Amino acid sequence: MSQLLHTMLRVGDLDRSIAFYTDVLGMKLLRKSVNEDYKYTLAFVGYGEEREGHAVIELTYNWGVEEYEMGNAFGHIALGFADIYGACDAIRAAGGTISREPGPVLGGSTHIAFVEDPDGYKIELIQRSQAGEGLGKAE
Repeated sequence: MSQLLHTMLRVGDLDRSIAFYTDVLGMKLLRKSVNEDYKYTLAFVGYGEEREGHAVIELTYNWGVEEYEMGNAFGHIALGFADIYGACDAIRAAGGTISREPGPVLGGSTHIAFVEDPDGYKIELIQRSQAGEGLGKAE
């Protein structure tokens, strides 16, 4: 059986990004490694380990690169929460910025919200009880 293991994001300030994903979104720093020869540091964050069935986020810091162009192909990472309204309140209290207030998605009934990480990556919060519901007419 196959499994989605992780998504990699390039970040400009590793400590700032780790703080966001752990302090603001409640993930754990699972592991961190430094590669002196190729001048990069990796940090893996998530709600649990891949070997336990969780998908995680790999934060990659290439030494000396403080900013990346976002491009227009990447959309967002989605996280499920039991209560996105309460999650948004907690994210605000922890210093995070909600870029789309919680409520029904346009054209559907699934409740979502959006937050951005310190590098501008969009993160969708989905009401877990509605996760997997499609929008519009099923084919």
